[in-house]
Amino acid sequence: MSGPAAGTAVAATTTDVVCLGESMVTFLPSQPGRLADVPSFGRGIGGAESNVACALAAAGHRAAWVGRVGADGFGDHLVETIASYGVDTSAVRRDPFRPTGIYFRTATDRGTDTHEVAYYRAGSAASAMSPANVPYEELFAGRILHLSGITAALSGDCLALLRELTAARPGRPLVSFDVNHRPHLWRGGDADASVLLELARRADLVFVGEDEAEEAWGIVGAEAIRAAVPEPSVLVVKRGSAGATVFASGLRPGPRSSNAGGAEVVTHVPALHVDVVAAVGAGDAFAAGFLSATLRGLPVRDRVRHGHLMAAAVLTVPGDLTEPPARDHADRLVALDDDAWGTLRLGPGWTAADRASEEVRTP
Repeated sequence: MSGPAAGTAVAATTTDVVCLGESMVTFLPSQPGRLADVPSFGRGIGGAESNVACALAAAGHRAAWVGRVGADGFGDHLVETIASYGVDTSAVRRDPFRPTGIYFRTATDRGTDTHEVAYYRAGSAASAMSPANVPYEELFAGRILHLSGITAALSGDCLALLRELTAARPGRPLVSFDVNHRPHLWRGGDADASVLLELARRADLVFVGEDEAEEAWGIVGAEAIRAAVPEPSVLVVKRGSAGATVFASGLRPGPRSSNAGGAEVVTHVPALHVDVVAAVGAGDAFAAGFLSATLRGLPVRDRVRHGHLMAAAVLTVPGDLTEPPARDHADRLVALDDDAWGTLRLGPGWTAADRASEEVRTP
């Protein structure tokens, strides 16, 4: 029987956020240029959901990552590296028959025509995740279960798993879903668009970029996106340099939520000015910052600002992961008035700055 057994009690909550998805070993170029010309690569890790788990654990939350890796050295590296951030990896499964996924990428921005990514993930251990082989007790043990549309694209079994996890059932944790539309992972017409819309509408908290909503669904503008995705109690529309707009009609699980169950509130928060080093991992970091503030029960504006700050931390380093700003440091920045927030500019090394040396510059 797929899914959790009927009548199975949900485990006592000991974890803040459980993240499910594929993590891969990523090979980062030693210099700019085409993949054909790069002479060597450094090894790192990459995976939307594990990135979120690592950022949350580094920010002081109890985070777990659930996935499936090969019984190989790359699988060892992934599990050990993710655990080194303080993430609980005890529910990760090892597959003796399928390899751990890997990929290579160029140093250029993902949004440019010169960016190249070479994935070697077909038939990976993670693509074999299904309703029959995941540890449901661990998945439902957190206050929040974080998923993304990337997992749904890996295989039919993975899609079936996400449908199981987003199904309404008593005791289900708050389901957070990042649309994460990756066209190159999907095959077969418009299936990706309908699947991602279906999963988003079954979640409680949804992150979606304005650009990906237009690409996947042909929908333009935050209000139109909300009209197409009316069910989630919280919808976060990321608008790039314009900031983010949040539609919120309920803000659980934070204890200080003021409009849970009330009328919808729309909040727009401008983005920060950031001296970008590499535009990778920012979306995952934004989600981690927003979820962190959600767990703390902060107001919507502050949740978005924490998301922007977490994203800025990643944007100012070369890789997908970095040490987030200390909580008190981030809280001070989040508390700035609108004028000060609007003139804040962050560059490499800003997360290590203390109050005395923090650099606030006008763009």
